[in-house]
Amino acid sequence: MKNHHLNLLIFLGFLFISGLGILYGNKIKASFSGLRIWSLENFLWLALGLPFLMLQKYVGVPNFIQSNISNKKRVLYPLLIGAVFGILDILVIKIIQHPQPYTELPPFLQPFPYSIFLYFSGALEIEVFYRLIPITIILLIGKKVAEGHYFNYFVWAAIIATSLREPLEQLPSGEIWYIIYALLSGFMMNYSQAIYFKNAGFIASLTLRLGHYLFWHILLGCYVQYVELQVNL
Repeated sequence: MKNHHLNLLIFLGFLFISGLGILYGNKIKASFSGLRIWSLENFLWLALGLPFLMLQKYVGVPNFIQSNISNKKRVLYPLLIGAVFGILDILVIKIIQHPQPYTELPPFLQPFPYSIFLYFSGALEIEVFYRLIPITIILLIGKKVAEGHYFNYFVWAAIIATSLREPLEQLPSGEIWYIIYALLSGFMMNYSQAIYFKNAGFIASLTLRLGHYLFWHILLGCYVQYVELQVNL
């Protein structure tokens, strides 16, 4: 029960950060066109993840903070893996495909430091609806079917299904090599997240995505904002 309460407290802390982002975004929206701001509805949707926080140990997923999971496995390694995916996206999409300076912030970038709040919130939303809820449901079914005899099949079904979801939903247009890159990199990143979710818990999966967003959305956004556009917030 103590771990369940800790899951809840940490998750509420994440929601608090997202709430601050909504307030901050509304404060500065008059200064920027195209600013993406969460609504209260976005915020409330995340509450759907709350019941699943109580089921992590039961379905074989580590709680948010579990003593037998090292911080290297929970935070450092996922962060570094996510950073690699972010750097690869910068190399392929910005340096190779769009080497010329932007004339305005593109839709996937937001002004700094607001970008920290928005992309933290975005990462949290993805992890709730792409990992926490679907994987927990699939593993819960696996626990019930034939008294868990086929549980490992359900584990791998959850990993593969959630790994395919994002790259298929965000299938890009363009040259075939770029479509293949997007599919492979998207699958491998989501696959890595699903593995870390199962073996090290929700925070590990969230941290991996934050490592990607740190480079792809936040640091690249700083470069475009301050170097290419020379706009200060």
